[in-house]
Amino acid sequence: MADKFDVIVVGGGPGGYVAAIRAAQLGKKVAIIEKDRLGGLCLNWGCIPSKALIRSAEVYHILKQVDEYGFAVSNVKVDFTKVVKRSRAAADRLSKGVEYLMKKNKITMIFGTASFEKRGEVRVEKDGQTQTVQADHIIIATGGKHRSLPGVEIDHKKIINSSDAMVLKKVPKSMIIIGGGPIGVEFAYIYNAFGTEVTIVEMMPQILPFEDEEIIKTLTLSFKKSGIKIETNARVETVRKVAKGVEVEISAGDQKQTLSAELALVAVGFTGNTEGMGLEKLGIEIEKTFIKTNAYYQTNVPGYYAIGDVIGPPLLAHVASAEGIVAAEHIAGLEPVPVNYKNIPSCTYCNPQVASVGMTEKKAREAGYEVRVGKFPFRALGKAIAVGETEGMVKLVFDAKYDELLGAHIIGAEATDLIHELVTARTLETTAKELFKTVHAHPTLAEAVMEAAADAHGEAINF
Repeated sequence: MADKFDVIVVGGGPGGYVAAIRAAQLGKKVAIIEKDRLGGLCLNWGCIPSKALIRSAEVYHILKQVDEYGFAVSNVKVDFTKVVKRSRAAADRLSKGVEYLMKKNKITMIFGTASFEKRGEVRVEKDGQTQTVQADHIIIATGGKHRSLPGVEIDHKKIINSSDAMVLKKVPKSMIIIGGGPIGVEFAYIYNAFGTEVTIVEMMPQILPFEDEEIIKTLTLSFKKSGIKIETNARVETVRKVAKGVEVEISAGDQKQTLSAELALVAVGFTGNTEGMGLEKLGIEIEKTFIKTNAYYQTNVPGYYAIGDVIGPPLLAHVASAEGIVAAEHIAGLEPVPVNYKNIPSCTYCNPQVASVGMTEKKAREAGYEVRVGKFPFRALGKAIAVGETEGMVKLVFDAKYDELLGAHIIGAEATDLIHELVTARTLETTAKELFKTVHAHPTLAEAVMEAAADAHGEAINF
């Protein structure tokens, strides 16, 4: 007899393990199936280890400028093996932490490759052994997998993906990064900081294409000052391996050029991890590799839910977790509030950091809003001057009629933490006046939010 559960979660990433915990909290008998390590791509090969690498890059950058802080340090050297080792240790620690949470919540962990043969069952295979488990409700949280370009084969040596980029044995002399989204931009910062000659190739008019144009002008200028080359409006025609590395032919309009480097990093996003599992046997509807669901993450097949990257953009860990909670609560018969995709924070952890929520100024105007924009530069901020982080700004976009916060955009130190005050403000439908009449502690970086809101009404004090 197959083991029977109330809920089976297939995939132990930030969507799957959160869904499993919430279902268990609601009294369900839960099993989670994971083919590799708990934590998924994000925890093991994405969000966490990449931020550890970024932190090492930041420390190295600071060490090269310590004379500005009154210290004398010489002969600073990078042991890249230790840098990578620290990153992997962070991932290992958190994966074990997820395993602890499974045990704490009495969730059965099953390791192996899942497949679907018939409704209500999941077949799990590992090391030649097979078992079948059953449940009334099954949540598919299998995440995504690296996408490549047509005709470009990732060999994991000269042409690599972001997972490969996290465990390189040495710092390459040069690297071409194909794709200027968050992953490409973060790795551009990391390897540039360690001395790699970096070129970003992006087919859209700007890197981080969905961010506010004014914010990205600031980031682009910062990157170019650091020696990062940026090719925008550029289409990759071919990627060739050669004796000394790679050659990437790009075109921009009628102009073509060939770029050469030791490595090419392909960072053009992810596709849904839906192949080879037998989903077609169940009749689950898939569109462009992503599973289709409703607002509660039900698929077209009763009893089956899907969450996270496997259902499509936005491909973000925090979105997957939120979706997992909604799915688990819906299974339990509650009435969860659907995820508000218009109020999802977007964060890129390069230096300077970039974070946003809501509409850009351009999108707001295109939508027909009469807007009121407030800005405050970090260079006018006491805390930023004191800590030596004066690059960047806070930019807020308000509806002139109702004073509603339409969008918030930050570039600079701790932007990815500062953004959450503005996410909350949008959730609570806070106005500009309420924001700048809320007393912010001095000296803090968060004062820039207050001042930007005041600037939208012509009342900024310190600029």
